[in-house]
Amino acid sequence: MASSSDPWMKEYNEASRLADDISSMIADRGSLPQSGPEIMRHTSAIRRKITILGTRLDSLESLFGRIPPKSITDKEMHKRQDMLSSLKSKAKQMATSFNMSNFANREDLLGQSKMPDDMSRVAGLDNQGIVGLQRQIMKEQDEGLEKLEETVLSTKHIALAVNEELTLHTRLIVSAT
Repeated sequence: MASSSDPWMKEYNEASRLADDISSMIADRGSLPQSGPEIMRHTSAIRRKITILGTRLDSLESLFGRIPPKSITDKEMHKRQDMLSSLKSKAKQMATSFNMSNFANREDLLGQSKMPDDMSRVAGLDNQGIVGLQRQIMKEQDEGLEKLEETVLSTKHIALAVNEELTLHTRLIVSAT
């Protein structure tokens, strides 16, 4: 077993505590009113902590890659890999439940970067086929707009949290002078 001074284990324990804290905050969210500033602040705090957890997981992955080969057993190495995978899965699940765009794939949000040109899409279609294609394109655009709306709402929540933080800091600075 690794010693308590092991940097990887320290980082893992901190990340694990943060994940537990986020889970607790998500559970507490159900007791809050469905709308209003309190739920918005709580949701923003959860999103902020999920982002911090993502950074910690990146750090853990980096530390994992720098573990000297002979410093721990293969069994311990596999155990740590499983622990990291489990924590990453939990973080991804929490982020997905909050539609966090930094965990989303760019292509999922914006669609494929290379769309076939319009003439090749309509070649060989009759009028009904073209109308069907137009409906399909409009449906795809609607889905893209829905994803964009989710991103804009997420950005709004982040902006509100930043505004709240700045207001607090301003009050602290003014009261200190």
